[in-house]
Amino acid sequence: MGILIQDVSKRFGSFQAVDQVNLEVKSGSLVALLGPSGSGKSTLLRLISGLETPDVGRILITGEDATDRSVQDRNIGFVFQHYALFKHLTVRQNIAFGLEIRKAKTTRVRQRVEELLDLVQLSGMGDRYPSQLSGGQRQRVALARALAVEPKVLLLDEPFGALDAKVRKDLRVWLRRLHDEVHVTTVFVTHDQEEAMEVSDEIVVMNKGKVEQVGTPAEIYDHPASAFVMSFIGPVNVLPSSSRIFQNNGFDSAHPEMFLRPQDVLIETSSNGSTVPARISRLIHLGWEIQAELTLDDGQVVTAHLTRDRFDELKLEPEQRVYVKPKDAKSFPLYYSI
Repeated sequence: MGILIQDVSKRFGSFQAVDQVNLEVKSGSLVALLGPSGSGKSTLLRLISGLETPDVGRILITGEDATDRSVQDRNIGFVFQHYALFKHLTVRQNIAFGLEIRKAKTTRVRQRVEELLDLVQLSGMGDRYPSQLSGGQRQRVALARALAVEPKVLLLDEPFGALDAKVRKDLRVWLRRLHDEVHVTTVFVTHDQEEAMEVSDEIVVMNKGKVEQVGTPAEIYDHPASAFVMSFIGPVNVLPSSSRIFQNNGFDSAHPEMFLRPQDVLIETSSNGSTVPARISRLIHLGWEIQAELTLDDGQVVTAHLTRDRFDELKLEPEQRVYVKPKDAKSFPLYYSI
C-alpha cells in the first residue's frame, strides 16, 4: 500500500479547500494531482505531507495511520516549486543535509551523495553553489536532496512551474526516467494537462475540493467522467446539442450541450449529405499539426485539428468554403465552468 486517503476534508475559514476526498495511491506509482487554481490539489498534497492537518478523515502511508504524525515522522521527501535550496551550501552539502540531520555515518553520507549526483546527472558539480546552476539543475538538486533520506513517499508541488517551456519539457522526461529507476511512491501537483498526461501513471482530476475522476491518462482523455474533466483535459468545442452538425449525423442527446474534440471534427471540400457547410476563418500552423478555426452557417465557431498530411491533401485556404461533420461527440448531465 502506498497512500490511502479516507474521507478527508479541510476548511480555511469559509473556504472548503478539500471536501470528503477518498483516494488510493498505489505503492511505487507516479500520480498527478491535476486541476485549476483553487481546486484543492496543493492543499491535499500538504495534508499528505503533514504540513496541514485534516479537519476530518484519515491519511495512511504504507499502511500506517499518519494523520496525527508530524512532518518529520512521516518519512516524506518534499520538493517545492522554487527549489528551497540553501544558498550558502554547495550542491553536495545541500544533498547531504537531511542525512547529516539524522546523524548518518560520514562514509554513508559521502556514498549516498555521490550516488545521487550520478542519478540526477550532476556528477562533477558537487562543489558548485546553487547560484552557479541553471534552474533545471537546481531543481534536480532539490530532488536529490529529497531522495537522500530514502523517503517512503516523494511529494512534488508544481516542481517545474518556475522553469521555461523547453527546460520544463526536458525535466518531465527526466523525472519519468528517474521514477522508473527509484520506484518511490510519488505524488505531484500540476495545473498543466500535458505535463500530467506525459509523466504520470494515473491522474487525479480535482475541482472545487473534490475528486472528479481518477484514471490513466488514456482513460481520463478518452472516457471523461464529467463535462468538467472533458473541458479541462485537452481542447474541446462546446456546442448546443441541437446544432445541425450533430443532428445530421445521428448524435442525439437529452442534454443541452455536446462536447467535440478538435481532432474529431472531419473536414471535406465537398458535401456528402451528412456534412454541414462552414467557412475557414483562420488557419494556425502549429508545426506538427494545423488548427483550423471554422465558422458554421449559423455563426457557431468550431476548432478542428488536422495532420500536416491531411492539410496538404485538402489544400485548405483562409475563407475557403468547406464541409464538416463530427467523428465523435459526448454529452453530460451537468456542465461545470472552469
